[in-house]
Amino acid sequence: MAAVLDRRASRQLRMILSALKAGSRVPRAGLAAAFGSLVTSAKVAVNGVHLHYQQTGEGEHAVLLLPGMLGSGETDFGPQIKNLNKKLFTVVAWDPRGYGHSRPPDRDFPMDFFERDAKDAVDLMKTLNFKKVSLLGWSDGGITALIAAAKYPLYINKMVIWGANAYVTDEDEKIYQGIRDVSKWSEKTREPLKTLYGYDYFAKTCEKWVDGIQQFKHLPDGNICRHLLPLVQCPTLIVHGEKDPLVPRPHADFIHKHVKGSRLHLMPEGKHNLHLRFADEFNKLVEDFLQ
Repeated sequence: MAAVLDRRASRQLRMILSALKAGSRVPRAGLAAAFGSLVTSAKVAVNGVHLHYQQTGEGEHAVLLLPGMLGSGETDFGPQIKNLNKKLFTVVAWDPRGYGHSRPPDRDFPMDFFERDAKDAVDLMKTLNFKKVSLLGWSDGGITALIAAAKYPLYINKMVIWGANAYVTDEDEKIYQGIRDVSKWSEKTREPLKTLYGYDYFAKTCEKWVDGIQQFKHLPDGNICRHLLPLVQCPTLIVHGEKDPLVPRPHADFIHKHVKGSRLHLMPEGKHNLHLRFADEFNKLVEDFLQ
């Protein structure tokens, strides 16, 4: 059976290559059949910058993946882009301005950078002609997702967040200072970002991020978006890894308490990158929640 499928795929691939040489338009379905699951990559003008995104799947339910600090679709969401159900979902993974391939401009961190990312994310999906979207937000992307859900409630279908926080504490400040110097990161964590950005941009932007996130410590209650949580209307799933060294458990509990009707799912062995380390379990959890 596998040999038959391989021969069939080979024939389809030869047909597509022949059509490309002849200058014909190749149907998307043909590409998907030959390559398994097609991932397209493009840039589009949004709010004065060119935002890069990847897209895969052909389901009616649009899902936007929002990466964390210094992140991009390709570095942060490989197992989700590859394995989330392509028939149920159309998955878009974006690079926020200044991150990934959404450069120029260089990344900066004004006081409203999370609000800016939220607007960019929503406007990107509207530019791509999605009528409504669900959000999967990791870490900083989870904060962006919370703000987007609060500020654009009619546009957000459902939301899953993990590794996010709505405020900054003294303990958080110490954690941020601990990751400021990227030369002290593990090689496994450092290398993909070093490859993506080059060492100098990577190191400089990490330092700028630490300064940017610590701005919120000077606001009352260290507020990032805690005032917006009661405005979230969409069904929300909060996932927390109980061994997350970067975002302590009280942050997940606070979001759960203040986002009405939200669900909290704990992963006992999960760390900050639980969606990568336990990708199959995470993807099933997400698919079940979004359906």
